[in-house]
Amino acid sequence: MGTARDTIRYEHLETGVVRIVLDRPETRNAQDKAMLYALNEAFDAAAADDEVKVVVLAADGPHFSSGHDLRDASSPMTPFRPVGCWGGFDLPGAEGWLAVEEEIYLGLCWRWRNFPKPTIASVQGKAIAGALMLIWVCDLVVAADDAKFSDPVVAFGVGGVEFFAHPWELGPRKAKEMLFTGEAVTAAEAHRLGMVNHVVPRSELEGFTTDLARRIAAQPSMGLKLAKQAVNQTLDAQGQWTALQAAFGLHQLAHSHNMQRFGSLLDPAGLGHFGGAPPVPVGPRPPGLGDVEVAHVAQAEEVEQGRHT
Repeated sequence: MGTARDTIRYEHLETGVVRIVLDRPETRNAQDKAMLYALNEAFDAAAADDEVKVVVLAADGPHFSSGHDLRDASSPMTPFRPVGCWGGFDLPGAEGWLAVEEEIYLGLCWRWRNFPKPTIASVQGKAIAGALMLIWVCDLVVAADDAKFSDPVVAFGVGGVEFFAHPWELGPRKAKEMLFTGEAVTAAEAHRLGMVNHVVPRSELEGFTTDLARRIAAQPSMGLKLAKQAVNQTLDAQGQWTALQAAFGLHQLAHSHNMQRFGSLLDPAGLGHFGGAPPVPVGPRPPGLGDVEVAHVAQAEEVEQGRHT
């Protein structure tokens, strides 16, 4: 797995604008624990720097992210300093897994959603499952015209990713269609639905996003913080946080059910969604996880070979 030094780049673009870049293109930016905590450190650095007014979240390589790197699932939490108050990461059964996912998925994402400065996700290529979580915590989304957004985990007996913002981002009916079918939402459709602010040609993605960040950074920092807080508090009043927590509980129920039935966190029937066995070796299998998790990691290769919608 990666280290904090080689999974994230932190770049000062110009006055008031910082770009945080997912930098594991060889895995199509699959998210291991090192990447997530490095990302958190980068957000903390941007929050503490009074000269930074806007953060752009981008990714190296042809695709934004292939989602969670489940090869990393059984790696210990001990190298990392938790940002939440959950412990018991090594406890047996559902208790330990709940604690880990509460910390590294729901907890970190909610923390980034409440980051006090404007954030812009700059998305190209495929954004699969866990990739949506990083995009949806951002305030604005600029997508290349080749971007596709999908959450195919229903095929594995899970209702959706851990930060379940689908109904808020897509509307309830499109959210259900995305989940029920596992099919991707195009950049154009995501724009029509309001999930994406702008769709631009791939060659213009970086320049357009930087220009948008520059225009926002010209505004007073106090006004930006208050505007962001006002919108977020409206979502809070509508029950977004309560709904996210409820869906997270159902996600844990799915893991527990699958472990009881299949001895695996995910339903092996989902293998068919990725065309069967992994096309390439993807490293050692974590204890307690099965072929299905290894295949899920192999989605990075699947998207590159064009077999994943």
